[in-house]
Amino acid sequence: MTDAQDRAARERELEQLEEQLAQMRASGADTADLEARVQALREAVWRHPSPWQVVQAARHPQRPKLGDYLTRIFTDVVELHGDRLFGDDPAVFAGLARLDGEPVVVVGHHKGKDTRENVYRRWGMPNPEGYRKAARLFRLADKLGLPVVALVDTPAAYPGVEAEERGQAEAIARSIFTLVQLRSPVVVAITGEGGSGGALAIGVGDRVLMMQYAIYSVIPPEGCAAILWRDAARKEEAASALKLTAQDLLELGVVDEVVPEPLGGAHRDPDRAAAALHEALTRHLGEVRALPPEERIRCRYDKYRRMGRFSLRPAHAAAPSDDPRSADVR
Repeated sequence: MTDAQDRAARERELEQLEEQLAQMRASGADTADLEARVQALREAVWRHPSPWQVVQAARHPQRPKLGDYLTRIFTDVVELHGDRLFGDDPAVFAGLARLDGEPVVVVGHHKGKDTRENVYRRWGMPNPEGYRKAARLFRLADKLGLPVVALVDTPAAYPGVEAEERGQAEAIARSIFTLVQLRSPVVVAITGEGGSGGALAIGVGDRVLMMQYAIYSVIPPEGCAAILWRDAARKEEAASALKLTAQDLLELGVVDEVVPEPLGGAHRDPDRAAAALHEALTRHLGEVRALPPEERIRCRYDKYRRMGRFSLRPAHAAAPSDDPRSADVR
């Protein structure tokens, strides 16, 4: 049996035991022995999860959504609607709230709790008016001198024909451009799926946090496998190659901190996951707010300019000269 097959077998066993445990709890039976067994197996399965396991956790149907974090982290939440150009987009939340008593602007992808709501919100995939609504709130934050908190959880921007007709690419680019120039502090948290430009459109910040079992990539593993190998079944291999886990992205310098989750995913204890995110948001926002606006913008610019750099020069090679022909390959 291969490692992947062994891991899959343990996951199936864990799922069966968890179902059995739920039934026993409902019947009022003694569950102490089974709980200990489930916990031990859960630790074995999730001690070193594979990238594909993390993908599954990020997509878990019971994973906390934007609404769960809004009610647990913020107070006095007021949603604002419309982009003042076309209409409103239920796939994007944008509004005002208080974080530990301080006013902030909150923007995030809005997934549904069930199939009906997901259809209404297009599984958190925004149309152009969603991004334009977000950019309107970013400008409002700048005008009022309020910090911005962005919560990212989307498979991608909506790929429909009508979205392209209304300027999807321009709306994403304009939102990114707006964020880059903001004088207000911006802290981003990737709470579930961070998919391509759909995520990046509201994901440019002074600090980018990422939940432990969230993912962030330019393309879903299935799409990557279909393009590279013409075989979507190689999705697990693609997930490994994409370096989409929080730990991968922390090592690459794409995110600034990994926010811990309960073992196996935030859906196992949403209150604990929200408390960890609350603490991280508050701490990073305090650090960013301490910087003068001009320095904040410069640091934000430098942060993104550094991403993706690499060098082919051996470690023992001489330092580059001022001659541009001797520069690193980037």
